[in-house]
Formats: sequence, structure tokens, C-alpha cells
Amino acid sequence: MTYPPVETACRYNWLGTIFYLSYLVFEFPQNLALQRFPVGKWMSLNILIWAVALCSHAACKNFAGLFVVRLILGMCEGSITAGFMIVSLMFYTRKEHTVRVGYWFTAQIVLGFISFGALHTHSKRLEPWQWLMIITGVSTFITALLFFFFFPDSPTNAWFLNEDERIKAVQRIKDNQTGIENKYFKKEQMIEALTDPKTWLFALFAIFDNIPNSLTNQIQIIVSSFGFTPFQTTLLGCVGGVVEIVTIFTGVKIASRFQNGRAWVAIAYLVPNVLAAILVNVLPWHDKVGLLFSFGLAGVGTTGFVLALVWVSQTTAGHTKRVTTNAIMLSAYCIGNAAGPFMWQAKYKPRNRIPWIIIAICNVLCMVLLFAIRVLLAFENKRRDAEPPDSTYEEVYVVRINDDGTREEVKVSKVFVHCLLASTITNLRGLMN
Repeated sequence: MTYPPVETACRYNWLGTIFYLSYLVFEFPQNLALQRFPVGKWMSLNILIWAVALCSHAACKNFAGLFVVRLILGMCEGSITAGFMIVSLMFYTRKEHTVRVGYWFTAQIVLGFISFGALHTHSKRLEPWQWLMIITGVSTFITALLFFFFFPDSPTNAWFLNEDERIKAVQRIKDNQTGIENKYFKKEQMIEALTDPKTWLFALFAIFDNIPNSLTNQIQIIVSSFGFTPFQTTLLGCVGGVVEIVTIFTGVKIASRFQNGRAWVAIAYLVPNVLAAILVNVLPWHDKVGLLFSFGLAGVGTTGFVLALVWVSQTTAGHTKRVTTNAIMLSAYCIGNAAGPFMWQAKYKPRNRIPWIIIAICNVLCMVLLFAIRVLLAFENKRRDAEPPDSTYEEVYVVRINDDGTREEVKVSKVFVHCLLASTITNLRGLMN
């Protein structure tokens, strides 16, 4: 069935929106599950379902079928970013965490190259886009198996570490002051997260930063309108991926080298997005080179969101509070992504001036919010530093009976106690199962 152009555009926008609406609905339940169940195993289950949904795209014949599989993808996506954030902070120091998040975020931006390769496939029964879904689905299925058997749930039960290394792995990140993990939901920490001003400032940032993210789905339509072939359009789309990889890599590296520099680096990387929106609106429509350059420039600001993800994880202590804060921020991320596609309306084509103005405004608001968060956290740090240190449970001892019968008090490291308890709980679960 062939739909009118306006209805087709509307359906296309809805396929982008339903993913994030589903993501939004399942985000908090997914975060609760990440706390309740082993992180690696829960993520592997979601990746497995994701793989099946990807392959199912190739069998879809209508809008309803695509709508359903996109909904399933959104449901599973809720566990991925949150799970990576939780595990990354378990294994790495703050400086290392900043860089590692950048690494796994850039790994998401290789689909453009796979898409270009899929366009070269020729088959009587399947279109290139169907091959793309099958290829990515099969590779995702393999990833799910690797996650299930090899991805660690925490340093306390990582299969590639012995007991001594597990203790050292926990000891080395104690300065993060964010804890490892806790399988018990603490209501007081959830309330603390809900009443913390920075939680909602980060949420507002996530909304405004991701409204422009709808450009990802629109850019190929805009570029193809310049007269490029599907091959050329897809290849030009890879340029945006390269820009994001380079800028995220450099951004996290710079931020990790300067203490408390995340806000300033993120703000600096958002400036090109504002410049890109201005250039698209003022350059003549026949200046294809200048417009393509502007489209590429619009991908630089992705670094800002990556650094915000790192920042919110590193400034939130307590496992339940961190899970709640992550859920709120990623829910806000979904709201921005769900709303964004609807600013691309037929009446604004071909220049799309209104959407680009909205993109510029959103990026300016993001810079203001990052500065406000920076000021708030600086104030909180000064207030905390002025308080007397809490030495509760710093001095923990056990009585040891020596060979000669004498008793001796031995100081016990809290890290050792934590690892011992975690190992005991894991063994007990194994016996119960």
C-alpha cells in the first residue's frame, strides 16, 4: 500500500518515537531489575531479545509490524546504557570511567559503515535494508551469548580475577565514594534522589540535549534531497559517525586530564552545534558543500551527553540512588528523543528553518544547565568539605587466636569484608539453585 507523502512522513516519525516511548515506559523497571538481578545476565537476556527483534524487522510487511518490533527494541534498550554505566563505575576509577564510557559510546557509531556494506548486497528475495537487519541481528545474538558467559556482574565475582585481585579491584575504586552494588532497594535513597536538585537539572539537560537528536533520522532524507544516490547518501552519513567518534574520543580524553573539567569540556563541544544550526539557516540552499559541512558539525555536541552520563554517575553515591537517578535521566533522554521527530514537518521543508532554530535554542539551554550544575556541585563540595569527617566503621577488628593460645585483635579492611560477604551470598545462591 502506498501512503501520501505527509502520512508516510508521519509514520516514519512515529517509528522513531515509539522506540523512545517504550524506552521511557520500561526504563525504571529495567533499572530495578539491574539492581535485583546479576547485571551481566540481565543485560545478556535483553540483548538476546534485541537480536530476535532486529532479525524480525526483515519479516515485516507493514507499518504495524515495524511498530511492534521498534517497541520491543525500546523495551530492551532501557537496560543497556544504565547497565554499562553501573558496571563501568564498579571497575574503574573516576578518571578511567570518563574515558571508558567514551569508548563504549563510540562503539555504537559503526552502523553507518555496516549500512553502506549492506547496500552492496544483491538478492532476489531480500532488500538491502533487510540484509542489514539480519546481519546486525545475528551479530547481536552472538554478543548476547558472549555477555552471558563472559561479562562480569561486579568485581566481587569476576571470573578473570582471583580472590586477592577482587579485593584489590574493589580497593582501587574506593575513592569514587559511590559503592559497588547492593541488591536491596533502599527507599530512603530513592527519596534522596527525587529531592536532589541536580537530578532534575541533569534530567532537563537530557531532554533539551536529545530533542536535536532526531536529526539522526532526518539527515539522510535531507542529504538525499540534494540529489545524491542511496549509496552516496549512506556513505556521507558515515562522515557524521566519524565526527562523533573523533569528538567523543578527544572530549573524554581532555575531560579526564583536567580535574572537575567535565562541564567546561561539554559546554565547549556544544558550541559547534549552535554554529551548525546558524550556518544551515543562513547559507544559500545551492551551497551544498557548506550545508554538508554544517550537518557534520552538528554531531560534535554528542560529547556533551556522554560527559553528562559520566558526571551523573560519578556524583551519585548509593546504589539505589544511582539506579533511580540513572532511570530519571534516561527517561528524560527518551522524552527528548520522542518529542524531537515531530518538529520535522512537511510545511518547514526544504530548509527546515524552524527545526534548526529549535536545535540552536536547545543547545544553548544545555550549556546554561551544565553551568548551573557546575555551580551547584561546587557549592555542595564546599559545604561537604566544611563538615567533620565521618569515621563510623573505620576501625573494625576481629579476634584471632594464635597457635600459643593468646588472643590478638586484628584490623579488618572493609573492602575485604565486602568481598567476603559478596562471595558468601553468591555461593549460597548457587546452593539454593
